[in-house]
Amino acid sequence: MESPKINFASDNYAGVHPAVMQAMVEVNQGPAVAYGGDEYTAAAIQQFKQHLGDTAEVFFVFNGTGANVSALCAMTQSHEAVICAEKAHIQVDECGAPEKIAGCKLLLVPDIQGKITIEGMQAQLQRIGDQHHVQARVVSISQSTEYGTVYTLNELQELAAFAKEHGLYVHMDGARLANAAASLQTDLKTIVDAAGVDVLSFGGTKNGMMLGEAVVFFTPLLAKSFLYMRKQNMQLASKMRFISAQFQALLSNDLSLKNARHANAMAQYLAQGLGKINSIQITHPVHANAIFAIMPPALIEKLHTRYHFHVWDERLSEVRLMTSFNTQPEEIDAFVRDIIE
Repeated sequence: MESPKINFASDNYAGVHPAVMQAMVEVNQGPAVAYGGDEYTAAAIQQFKQHLGDTAEVFFVFNGTGANVSALCAMTQSHEAVICAEKAHIQVDECGAPEKIAGCKLLLVPDIQGKITIEGMQAQLQRIGDQHHVQARVVSISQSTEYGTVYTLNELQELAAFAKEHGLYVHMDGARLANAAASLQTDLKTIVDAAGVDVLSFGGTKNGMMLGEAVVFFTPLLAKSFLYMRKQNMQLASKMRFISAQFQALLSNDLSLKNARHANAMAQYLAQGLGKINSIQITHPVHANAIFAIMPPALIEKLHTRYHFHVWDERLSEVRLMTSFNTQPEEIDAFVRDIIE
């Protein structure tokens, strides 16, 4: 039997952390109230409040696209728009779901290393009050970004101040928020507070869970009808205890940050190895668990026989390499060795 390929394609390729799997096994005992009325969901919500503040209102959903789209449903009306980076996940990797399901227009901002700027946001604040033109209502930022870079706390504070000054809600795509917190050596709440987040999409799947994300509201008005929006968006789990139990494990004993720290450390280790090879150019700063690099096409073809990874930009021959909570140094050593040989 052929040996399986080593994964550098995505942290979604990684399996389930043993502690998370064990948590699901432990709640698989007898019946539990469906649709989130169970004790495990109540306990998981309390854990979120311990990490993010008592005022946080927490709703569990199936996946990242569901979290982002349902969050934007709660934040916009059909005549309103969301400002986001050109390479934001909601723009390039959600198959038009925000426009189709949430019914809002995306206003794209050129990014610098994956980050939007105040100047870019300002350029999209056009024809405010004009009934013929869509009205900007939300700014959506990703932390960490699609390029694996991380907004500093000062950058987040500046973006938040601009958003509030102009009456914009702030949505944060936090599919890899734990990786950002590990990179900044801070906690989740510090990042959320700095950015003035109104609604957070909090990731679990990319950080050791089997499935499940959370939509967390910090502005109560926006959460008022979310119970119904979650159902309409087909994101209400009947056996919610199995999502909740995973979050209980992930938020206990610092597991979320431990997983993220390991993934980030492996990305740094891989970047160090690639940085010594003249034929490879790393194209973005390595802050979290992603490395972007330009490689010769023949080398990419050779490596694809043994390793999973994606070509990010075919025009540039730029690849994306991702690490996860279970990436091992030996896998990176083999990858770098195969490049050199």
